[in-house]
Formats: sequence, C-alpha cells, structure tokens
Amino acid sequence: MIKYNKFTLNNGLRVIVYPDRDSNVVGINIMYDVGSRDEISNKTGFAHLFEHLMFGGSKNISNYDSILQKVGGINNAYTSFDVTNYYCLLPKGNIETALWLESDRMLELSFNPKVLDIQKKVVTEEYKEGLNRPYGDYWRNLCSMMYKKHPYRWPTIGLHISHVNDATMDDVKSFFNKFYKPNNAVLVISGGITEDKIEGLVDKWFGDIKQGNEYIRKLPKEPILDKPRKMHFKRNIPSNAIYKAYHIPGRFEDNYYSVDLLCNILGAGKSSRLYENLVNKKRYFNRINSYVTGSVDTGLLIIAGFLNDKVTFEDVDSAINEIIDELKSHEISNSELEKVKNQSEAFINFSEMDMLNASQELAMGELNGNINFINEEIDKIRKVNIKDIKLAVNKFLNFNVCGTLYYEKN
Repeated sequence: MIKYNKFTLNNGLRVIVYPDRDSNVVGINIMYDVGSRDEISNKTGFAHLFEHLMFGGSKNISNYDSILQKVGGINNAYTSFDVTNYYCLLPKGNIETALWLESDRMLELSFNPKVLDIQKKVVTEEYKEGLNRPYGDYWRNLCSMMYKKHPYRWPTIGLHISHVNDATMDDVKSFFNKFYKPNNAVLVISGGITEDKIEGLVDKWFGDIKQGNEYIRKLPKEPILDKPRKMHFKRNIPSNAIYKAYHIPGRFEDNYYSVDLLCNILGAGKSSRLYENLVNKKRYFNRINSYVTGSVDTGLLIIAGFLNDKVTFEDVDSAINEIIDELKSHEISNSELEKVKNQSEAFINFSEMDMLNASQELAMGELNGNINFINEEIDKIRKVNIKDIKLAVNKFLNFNVCGTLYYEKN
C-alpha cells in the first residue's frame, strides 16, 4: 500500500508527497498533461521536442544538467502519447536545488534560437536512427494503420521530421504557454523528506508562477475497425516478421485488465501459448510475444513474431488465429489464470519498490481522475475471472478487426 498526501497550490499545481524516512535521497517527478495526442496533424513531434528543449536553459539557468550534477543529482525524461515526464534523484539535503531548477523552467524557458536549432538537429538524428534500424519503422506503420482519426496515428517523435525542422520560435512559445503551466502539471516529491516542511518549500519555489488557461482536451474517438487491415513491406532485415494489432480499452477503462491478462496468457514469456506452440512445437518462429500499449485512450494489443526460414506468412497467420480460436472455444484453466495474475502482481509490487516508478504512477492516476489508482490496480487484477477472459477474447481479438504488418526480407 502506497501512502501519500496531496495538496494544491493557488495556481493549480497539484503536489503529491510520498515519504520514505529511511531514504537518504529524494525524488522529484513532474508530469505535464501533454503528449503527442495533444499535437495537431501539421505540427507533430512538438511534445518530444520540448522534452529536449526543457534541458536547454531557462529564465535564470543556462544549463540544467550541470547544476544538478554538482549537487549529486541524476535526471531523465520521457514523452509518450499521453504525457511528458521529468524526474530526478538527488541527496535529500539538496532538495531545494531540484525545486529551483524545475520551477525556473516551468516559469519560462530561455527561448534561445541556438538551443532550438541544436535540439532540432538532435531530434532529426534520433528520427533517422530509428528508421535506419531493422524493423525501425514498424511502430510508425502500425500507428498509421490502426488509427485513422485519433492522434495516436503518429508516433511521439512526429509524423514527418519536417514538422520539427520547420518549427518557429513563435510555435515553440505558443506550445509552452499552452501546456507548461502549473495547473497542467502534477509534482510528486518522494523519499527522505520532512512532510511538514514540503508545502512551504513548494510554495516558495512554485507559488508565484502564474497559472495558464484551462486546457480542455477534445479528441476524436477512434472508430472500431469494420474489416481487416494489412500492409506489406520489403526490407533489408534479418528475418521475416509479422505484427498483428487489435484495438483494446484504454488503461483506465473497463475490461482493460481482462485484456491485459489475456495478453499475458497469449504471449508473455516462454510458457505462454504463442511461444509454447509456435516456437517450441511447430518451430514457426524464433521468437514471438504479445504486449499491450497501456495508453489512456483506445490502445492496442500487439502480437509480434519473427519467422524462421521457409515458414510462410500464410502458415503463421493461420497458426496465430488457431490459438486465438482455441481461447474462444475452450475455457482457460484456473491455474493458467492464476499464473498470469501472479506474474502481473509481482511486476507491480516490484515496480512500486522503485520510488520514481511509484511517483509516476501516482501522477498518472491523479491526471486521470484517481490518485489512488496505484493502490487499486492489484485488486482489479485479482477480480478478473475466467468468464472475463472469455468475454475479452471474443470481443477484442476478432480476425475482422485485426491489423497486420508483414515485413519480408529482400
């Protein structure tokens, strides 16, 4: 059970305090409620670009990293479809340094044209490196195939690199002023902290930052597929590959955990049905697995497999469908369901041992209307029964609503 406290500053900044008095370090995690889903179709990649720009200097600080490192801190960040997250760890005696650094870049970036040019080049190289890797464009192609209305149809790095390269300073300022405001963020402070002093420290460093206009997200709902979608590519790759995708509920929606456990039954680990049947027995694949995206809005369950030589796409398509049909026509055993429940529960418990992981889960819950979600997740998993799995496989894993990518080696 994760114990926490919460308060909100007058400017709308939500603050969650997650103490561990035995820790000699503190974690500062700030999650902004902006991801690639909040971009417009002719200006994509901005959320990810900002992840880079936020380290390029702010109103009073020329270099975020060097100052944090001088006080023994480490940091990182990531951008997803749904959020942009920044986090750091440092000795608990230096907590104010981290609060100062985070508040200063929330207050105002430096908006230095040289920094913008440098980060455009960094993102461009990242974009190219991704495409040049074997199977490097599969995610881009999968998104464009499975999403036609929702902005999940482009990857976080952007639909076209020209969108980032063409970004003007006015574009950057507009994005910052819209999303990087205290009322669009959640700050989580964890570790060796003195709770009675935290509110004063946070108000000292963040209280004077003006709140922005309320951002109301209005995104189109992705329509359910009405027929199979297929895309075929020839590439310079080590082996043929297949990716099959199905729309599933978002992470905070009903049925998500039924689908998540179903996914684990199908393809999580070497004891899963896909691996046992199609790697160990039939030798169709050298590796195969399944996973869910866990996005806030309509997500995906993905089956990814890499074929052995002389095995055809027709063979593996049929074999995967047979395994799914078996789940539809026969109930799983209590022991199989209990196994994947135990795996999921162990993964969650292990993740929560890392205070930064726990901090990010607290922030995600808060942004999506339920700060206590982190303490309810295992119970949601435990409540899934055999009937729920049967309903999930019949509702979501249908051939007629499947998208398939075929990657064929030259």
